[in-house]
Formats: sequence, structure tokens, C-alpha cells
Amino acid sequence: MSRTIHHEFHLPQPPEVVWQYLTEPALLAQWLMPNDIFPEPGHQFTFRAKPIPKFGFDGIIKCEILEVIPHQRLIYSWKGGGKKEHPLLDTIVEWTLLPIAENTTLLRLEHKGFKGLKNLLPYVIMKSGWAKIGKRFIHCLNALEK
Repeated sequence: MSRTIHHEFHLPQPPEVVWQYLTEPALLAQWLMPNDIFPEPGHQFTFRAKPIPKFGFDGIIKCEILEVIPHQRLIYSWKGGGKKEHPLLDTIVEWTLLPIAENTTLLRLEHKGFKGLKNLLPYVIMKSGWAKIGKRFIHCLNALEK
């Protein structure tokens, strides 16, 4: 069995601005994690988080850009924990940006591929974690208006 996390966020900025916050390292780090993202298929990058050794998580999430449609869709792999050759978590993150009104974007997150019992705890933790992260993202974008 494979589980998928779904979240939607209404953001107070047009897709072009939201895209910058998804694809520019310094802006992405403001609401997610330090990273070295570059929106080009095949680019490998990492996110760095606080390690959780008792769960086998060293704080490094290895990613690779899989698909880019500027201002519309960004898809990347998300792998972490365990050994480099056999990560405990081997999933896909998909961001879809939809303009819904002037200067407003509906941002859809689909984080999929949480397979089996070994990924049940990461799924539960990340489902609520993404909701909190989405609130941070909204806060960052709201700060632009001030």
C-alpha cells in the first residue's frame, strides 16, 4: 500500500512570485529548509533539517528535479534516512500552481510514495508537518504585502 499527502494553500501572491519561493534557494529556505535547488530537470540538490538519530534520519534529504513547467508545476524526488543506497523514504513531491484570482494562487502539494509499514510514521509526521510548513509559507508571502 502506498500513501499520499495532499494539501492546498491559498497564497496572496501571483504564481510568478510563488514560483520564486519554490525555486530560489534563499527564498525556499525562509519557509522550508536550507537547500541548493535549481529548477532544471536532472539537477540533484539537498534539503538540510535537524537530524533525528533515533529514527535513522541524518537531517539530509536528497532530491532530484524530475519535471519543471515554470509558474505551473515542479516535481522532485525526496529521499532520506537509512543508507544512501537504500533510503528509508523514497518519495515524490509535486507542486502545482493555479491562478485563482488577481494576485492569488492556489498551491497544491502532493507528496506521494509512502510505501508499507516502514513509511507509516514518516507519513503521519510529514502530513501534519506539511500543514505547518504551508502556514509558514503563507506567513512569508503575507510579509511581502507589508
